[in-house]
Amino acid sequence: MKNQEDNMSKSRPKIEKFEALLDRLGNLAVESFHYIALFIIGCMVIWSAGHTVIDILTVKQFATIDDILLLFIYLELGAMVGIYFKTNHMPVRFLIYIAITALTRLLIADIQHTHKASMDLVIITGSILILAFAILVVRYASWTYPSVIRDKHSEKPLPLGKTPRPEDDELA
Repeated sequence: MKNQEDNMSKSRPKIEKFEALLDRLGNLAVESFHYIALFIIGCMVIWSAGHTVIDILTVKQFATIDDILLLFIYLELGAMVGIYFKTNHMPVRFLIYIAITALTRLLIADIQHTHKASMDLVIITGSILILAFAILVVRYASWTYPSVIRDKHSEKPLPLGKTPRPEDDELA
């Protein structure tokens, strides 16, 4: 019985080392996937924005409001990818901004093509209002219940007694 306990106590550190190694490898695989996926998404945003600009300059030779709003969507997507690369946090507000811009683009296209009021306009406008209210809620929540966002490679602690407060440019 004593011999069996000694064998188990000797094998326990080996198992813990193996589990730690697997944990590190798993974390590396997940982080690698994030970076590769973000790089691909960033490249696709740049490619799509470039294609849109080339199309505006060569085919259309003028930019419509649809084109400008589409470029704003690409800008927000690019900013969101860049922020995630720097901080490892996904800014929820940027997704809402993209949705508002896309709905505004849809609203303008609908008005330009149909030239008459319809229930669709009310629904789209109401959706934009709800999303604007959602931004207000997210900002209020980030101010009232802040999370400390630091550069992902920085380990600076907060000064003693200082409550973290989001800045105007926080990524809520």
